[in-house]
Amino acid sequence: MGSKASASTVTPVILSGGAGSRLWPLSRASYPKQFLPLASEQTMIQETALRVSSDRFAAPLVICNEEHRFIVAEQLRAASVSPAEIILEPVGRNTAPAVCIAALALLESGEDRLMLVMPSDHVIARSDRFLEAVEQAAVAAAAGSLVTFGITPVAPETGYGYIKAGGPLGTGDNIRVVERFVEKPDLATAQTYLADGRYLWNSGIFLFSAAAYVAELEKSNPAIVEACRQARSSAARDLTFCRLEKEAFAASPSDSVDYAVMEKTDQAAVVAVDMGWNDVGAWSALWDIAEKDESGNVVHGDVVLHNARNSYVRSEEQLVAVAGLDDVVVIATDDAVLVADRKHVQDVKLIVERLKAEKRDEHALHTTVYRPWGSYRGIDIGDRFQVKRITVKPGERLSLQMHHHRAEHWIVVQGTALVTCGEKQELLFENQSVYIPMGTTHRLENPGKVPLHLIEVQSGSYLGEDDIVRFEDGYGRVAGK
Repeated sequence: MGSKASASTVTPVILSGGAGSRLWPLSRASYPKQFLPLASEQTMIQETALRVSSDRFAAPLVICNEEHRFIVAEQLRAASVSPAEIILEPVGRNTAPAVCIAALALLESGEDRLMLVMPSDHVIARSDRFLEAVEQAAVAAAAGSLVTFGITPVAPETGYGYIKAGGPLGTGDNIRVVERFVEKPDLATAQTYLADGRYLWNSGIFLFSAAAYVAELEKSNPAIVEACRQARSSAARDLTFCRLEKEAFAASPSDSVDYAVMEKTDQAAVVAVDMGWNDVGAWSALWDIAEKDESGNVVHGDVVLHNARNSYVRSEEQLVAVAGLDDVVVIATDDAVLVADRKHVQDVKLIVERLKAEKRDEHALHTTVYRPWGSYRGIDIGDRFQVKRITVKPGERLSLQMHHHRAEHWIVVQGTALVTCGEKQELLFENQSVYIPMGTTHRLENPGKVPLHLIEVQSGSYLGEDDIVRFEDGYGRVAGK
């Protein structure tokens, strides 16, 4: 293979959107499934980035919801991955505009690069086969094709869209012309697809040149390209992030890469690959891909089973016991428990929609809420009081702030706290405490080398996170703690 088509010229583009609502209660809007270690000890976005972190690839571009920017940055840092850029979407507009933004960013260098577009929340068990397919697809993409990755089906799956492969493209036996894209079929139709042998699962992974993608999108939906050009040209730097201009990006039509480009272009090709792929679209998918005990069960955490079969049981904290049940999914977090028939786990999304309609926080927030400086976790709440456990990372500090309706008591459990309270500043060590009166300007910092853990007791007439006035903040935030 010549250098023009080498994967070393490929820039990974990692799409980190979506809420992963079918994996509730572990996945929530503020901390969705790509940030969770569901299939291994690494989180899903870390696995995605590490899959393409060799010198065969350029540094990745990451497109994410601006609410998740610090989580993305921290998880990539923890995985020793240095992205070329983290681009923040002010609103969701599906994958076609997100990929257009990435393509425009690459074209700014004056060089047309190949881009490997990947969702951040897929499992690929056989990375070696994936990388082989990337090498094959790079040849076709360098010649002008827009390549999608088709998964060799192993079952008549009704939850995936399909791609019907046509004749060989000519750049390799494994690259085929796309004959057509097919929507998710019913079971009988899926069985005919499996028997036919020419139908592949649509993975949502693509490889094409930045210029080819923009050119095809310009033909089919020029309004997306125009909005993305405006949003990119008016983008602002926010710390290490690129923040797209909100009004311009919001003006873009919302559409997927498949609908906006792949189904309309006459340059679509598909590479067939059997790489242990799964989009982890429901709890049943994690049961499918995991190792099972002799009774067909998959367990995580403190779990006791008796006379249970073919079930997925996961506990994040407390003991969970299951007796006399088959084919169930049980997920226990510290504030919610899900029990579902394994065949009906797609209905979990309907539960999340109901929680959202009832304006309950459990659809979006965990009891542990992550911030750029660390995290806080709700322990107890009652009439006019709230108790939290706060963790501040070494060298980090909260904003200089004030509350109108609450006072706070801080007790240091571990580490060292540098506390600003009005005009006074003092160091607190383990087992020491401080009182922050209502209406007093204050700040919490961790000047030490180890995480700072403290208990915060809030008291007052209103305890919401929006009761905050910021005077100075190192993270460019305007709301939230």
